[in-house]
Amino acid sequence: MFIYFYQTAIGKIGIAEQNEKITNLYFTDERWPDDGKICETAILQEAARQLNDYLAGRLTVFSLPLEPAGTVFMKQVWNSLCEIPYGQTVSYKSIAAKIGKPGAARAIGLANNRNPIPLFIPCHRVIGTNGALVGYRGGLALKDQLLKLETDNAVF
Repeated sequence: MFIYFYQTAIGKIGIAEQNEKITNLYFTDERWPDDGKICETAILQEAARQLNDYLAGRLTVFSLPLEPAGTVFMKQVWNSLCEIPYGQTVSYKSIAAKIGKPGAARAIGLANNRNPIPLFIPCHRVIGTNGALVGYRGGLALKDQLLKLETDNAVF
């Protein structure tokens, strides 16, 4: 695994890749794997470019090869997250219904929480059924900022 760190509008971000596919994104205060080799590859440069364009309001859809590690169920949830349009939000309950697992909102929340590639897999677009912002690895303040970026073009 190769990992490289970039300064962005939301702080220092670590992006990891293996076999030219993005596998992880780490926020400033998160630990990254000790076995990751620090090396800036072409795919990591492209991921950083797209991330910076997104944070500046110039990009609404990422076009990166992603390979998150997880269970079949988690990958099903993450694929569903990638279908949420820019600027829109959905509830955990609606994702559960969409993937044919009504009543699995808590399991959806757990898969959302374990998303190894936040931002690129837009788990910040998932909110509570009542419209409340709930849980985000990067913190609720960042989740709120990301949603405002997407709905109000409130760039960082």
